[in-house]
Amino acid sequence: MTRTRRDTAQLDLDFAPRPVDADELFNVLCGLGLRSIRRCRLTRNRNVMVSFGAGELRVHEGYLGAPTRVLEAIVQFVEGRSRTDRRAAQQLIVGFPVRTPRAPARRERTHPDDEVAAQELAAWHRRYNMRYFNGKLRPIDIRVSRRMKSRLGHYTAATPGVEPAEIAISLAHLRRHGWEETLHTLLHEMVHQWQDEVGHTIDHGATFRAKAREVGIAPLARRALAAKPGRGLGFQTVGRRAAREG
Repeated sequence: MTRTRRDTAQLDLDFAPRPVDADELFNVLCGLGLRSIRRCRLTRNRNVMVSFGAGELRVHEGYLGAPTRVLEAIVQFVEGRSRTDRRAAQQLIVGFPVRTPRAPARRERTHPDDEVAAQELAAWHRRYNMRYFNGKLRPIDIRVSRRMKSRLGHYTAATPGVEPAEIAISLAHLRRHGWEETLHTLLHEMVHQWQDEVGHTIDHGATFRAKAREVGIAPLARRALAAKPGRGLGFQTVGRRAAREG
């Protein structure tokens, strides 16, 4: 047998057994150097593919079939000591084609009775875009949601070839707290839109907080419609260009 230098242009062949559940994935990741996490949970959230905080790692179930180099990237994202390390890991993670048999759920549409409010929000989006973002944000769909019960608003990035990006605002939020705080929430979600469009990770980290201060809003949500255990902020996330609500 002879030993030759590895050709990085060749497709990696990875014959390691694939984990089948969260416990097996956690054991594999620990074997690859994961140290600061105590438990692992699988998710089906296609907006946030990997997130961690409070000792818990959340990973989309599609990564059960990921090759070792992608699992190593997950470990590097959690354990990396520098922003450069984590960004490199993020590129590998989001570059892995997660496949799922489930069809994406259809988005809720604005109720006809709420169209006037949606149009007013769209007008404020245009004003804020010029005032705080030099008019550089793309036009975006603004939806008023009657389903949102625990969130004030939500930014969802485009799914290429399927649906465009959108900002959804809770109708309950508008009714309970009024326009001033609803516009605060709109601007909060526009900061997430800015993160998406300039290529930052969509989260509530240092980049988000700095931009939030720049545009004059509180980095954290002012209100919570209905508090739920475990929905706190402060998670590091890898998103497939979409964000959890803040």
